[in-house]
Amino acid sequence: MPERGTAEVTHPVFEAQLDAYVDGELADTDAVELEAHLRTCPDCARVEQRRRAVRAAVLEQLPRFRAPDTLRARVRAAVRADVSRTARHRSYWPTLAVAASLGVVAVASWQLAWRRAMSDALADQVLASHVRSLMPGRLTDVQSSDQHTVKPWFNGKLDFSPPVYDFAGRGFPLIGGRLDYVGGRQVAALAYGRRQHVINVFLWPAERGRTDGSETVTRQGYHLLHWTPPEYGYWVASELALPGLRQFAGLLERGDSTAAAAVR
Repeated sequence: MPERGTAEVTHPVFEAQLDAYVDGELADTDAVELEAHLRTCPDCARVEQRRRAVRAAVLEQLPRFRAPDTLRARVRAAVRADVSRTARHRSYWPTLAVAASLGVVAVASWQLAWRRAMSDALADQVLASHVRSLMPGRLTDVQSSDQHTVKPWFNGKLDFSPPVYDFAGRGFPLIGGRLDYVGGRQVAALAYGRRQHVINVFLWPAERGRTDGSETVTRQGYHLLHWTPPEYGYWVASELALPGLRQFAGLLERGDSTAAAAVR
């Protein structure tokens, strides 16, 4: 029960206010009400602690796009070079070539760092969505172990038709599906079980022709697997041990391969 003198904070209200609260931007009166809710709701308290841990990890690991000292020194040395007009004329094109090469290296390094930062930010969103789904009543919008019930449910709700497989015979039963929001767009989220563990599968159409290698991220006790076959981008999240999670990811990949072969 909420403390005397505070309004009741429901789970949807808690979710809407959590980011502002963790960032210290929530109004004092709202913060008091939310803290009262946290003292009486262990589930929300655990989510709040996990969100703080994710925020701390993001701040600690956020890349800074600063040019290497060696590159900065070389560019400055080239700019400060004081040679005769004849020497400057003779060395103009070689110097320009060196500067262009350094520029290419700098741009490539920046692009690599930027892609890494975007991947890290996307992993944070996937992890937050996975943790949020573990709150009561948030795991599924359509609850069914029948893939022929879950897959049609997405019709008209997304601009693509996500593949849905049933791996109950392999120890990973389908629990259901829901709509989620990751990477600035609506995505399909499928929930599977493995004993007492929940596995979330987030997927959306991949960029045309893009195929990425697999990526493994482990944060705050949760494991995330990511890969991008030709059709869809996949993120799989769970606290299940990595060997079991990789086994599940292999089932997804084989399911896609079988479906693609059937179409051909």
